[in-house]
Amino acid sequence: MSFILDFFAASDNPNSLGARFRSKRQKDFEALFYKIFPKNKPIRILDVGGTDYFWKNSLIPDIPNTEIILLNLHQEFSDHPNIVGMKGDATSMLEFETGSFDLIFSNSVIEHLYTFENQQKMANEVMRVGKYFFIQTPNKYFPVEAHYALPFAQFYPKSLTYFLLTKTKLSRLRNWDPKDAQQYLDEIRLLDEQQMRDLFPKTEIYQEKVMGLVKSISAHNLSL
Repeated sequence: MSFILDFFAASDNPNSLGARFRSKRQKDFEALFYKIFPKNKPIRILDVGGTDYFWKNSLIPDIPNTEIILLNLHQEFSDHPNIVGMKGDATSMLEFETGSFDLIFSNSVIEHLYTFENQQKMANEVMRVGKYFFIQTPNKYFPVEAHYALPFAQFYPKSLTYFLLTKTKLSRLRNWDPKDAQQYLDEIRLLDEQQMRDLFPKTEIYQEKVMGLVKSISAHNLSL
């Protein structure tokens, strides 16, 4: 039973299906990364919404003189000497000067900003403060909604989704706390590939596929 619970858990659980997808995506990202940045070159990275555990299996933090800043609404901590946490807002990064980072990275954050206007603000800030960027988000049209692990939940009335989350165990085999369920329903605004192209013009789109279907999309300029 614990195996099943782990499998359907959120991606911060290393044994979950989401973590496996994230690990594969990380390898593909690093393949692009090392084409731009030599392994012996110091680099300054801003991870918007980043976590310490994402970088645990990466060699990037060990590059000499590398700095990785994890920017979150709360203080994120790390025991790695090259990773530091900072409180901040993805839609307004005025504490950073234009072009002050070699790379902006973000994993499944831009869909949590409530409105398309806020998503535009984050995209503009990413392109302002970063020379390169890699911004990932779940694909709106993938059959299984990424946050709830429910088929086509992104198209349900929110009242139905709220009921399924809080009154049944169909989502990740558990009942959601009502406050958490409502928070997710309020903040999540999924994006499709065209919207990501609109937010990040003249960039490449990396497609993460499952059985031929696009599970997530990442806008980046690491191939340009």
